[in-house]
Amino acid sequence: MAPASATESLPNPGVSVVIPAYNYAHYLPQAIDSVLKQGYSPCEIIVVDDGSTDNTAVVAAQYGQRIRYIHQTNAGLSAARNTGIRMARYDYVAFLDADDQWLPGRLKCAMQSFAQLSAEFVLVACRACHINAAAEVIHMKRLYLQRDEEVTARDILFRARFCPSAVVTKRAIFDQCGYFDTTLRSSEDRDMWIRMAAHGRIFVRHDRLVLVRRHAHSMSNHTDRMKANTRKVIAKAYHHRLVPRHCLCFWLRVLSFHYFQTAWMYHSEGRHCAAARDLIVSLMHWPWFLRPGEFNEPFFFRIRALLRFLHAREATNTLGAAEGARVAAGPSTTDH
Repeated sequence: MAPASATESLPNPGVSVVIPAYNYAHYLPQAIDSVLKQGYSPCEIIVVDDGSTDNTAVVAAQYGQRIRYIHQTNAGLSAARNTGIRMARYDYVAFLDADDQWLPGRLKCAMQSFAQLSAEFVLVACRACHINAAAEVIHMKRLYLQRDEEVTARDILFRARFCPSAVVTKRAIFDQCGYFDTTLRSSEDRDMWIRMAAHGRIFVRHDRLVLVRRHAHSMSNHTDRMKANTRKVIAKAYHHRLVPRHCLCFWLRVLSFHYFQTAWMYHSEGRHCAAARDLIVSLMHWPWFLRPGEFNEPFFFRIRALLRFLHAREATNTLGAAEGARVAAGPSTTDH
């Protein structure tokens, strides 16, 4: 029998999968099972229970030695991820939120990319699909750029290019750029990726290999908090001169797109006046994006959004007026 080649005989790099959990016992088994089904070895699963008050500990105990369970006093998502990173035994760290799932082959694809890329690349991510509380796929926005690509700190300053559950990164990079910022109550992941991009290179695969759950308790459902924390992230990058301050047009465009995104979040919450306001502020910061496809948006994307917001506001007002008239008229004979 011919001897195996040197490449074939090399063991896979080890990966530590960090799953922060806070009162997500209902979803946690699906997250853990999706990692166990990856079939990648060596791999460890670290569940960091951030002071849950539900039965997260009981659920974790059912997996026995297949996972490492760590309990800590509630300190927030950033602190939970940081605990997992510090406890990691392997040279690569992957993140998976307790209410998300991986699709088969997700970890293998990421590690194959690392093997093919130069040593300067410190993070590999992929795209994601959104699912609801019942694990049904939510309609996804079409990707205008469907290709693997390298992204920079400038790119991530404009918009989040991937979610935490889609990330595999080298453990050593945290020693260079620090850990997740525990003062941020949201957008802490975007801040982390921006800092990583300032110290190394980031690669994003176009394939959707992660299921991200959207539900009533999602962190992303708090627009005011998201808006405030994203502004802090942008301000930090500006303070540390990750892009020179004299590049005024760049920073105005970043703020403009930030307000566009918060406008959509307000619209999703039914706050149509706030949505229209932030969209107007967006236009005031930067009136025209020449290449909207770079942000996965069509031409005239803000004008289209404004028309939609105004239509939604008019529809809400009409429904409100109809309900007011019904109440004023008193109960009908069909009311019971």
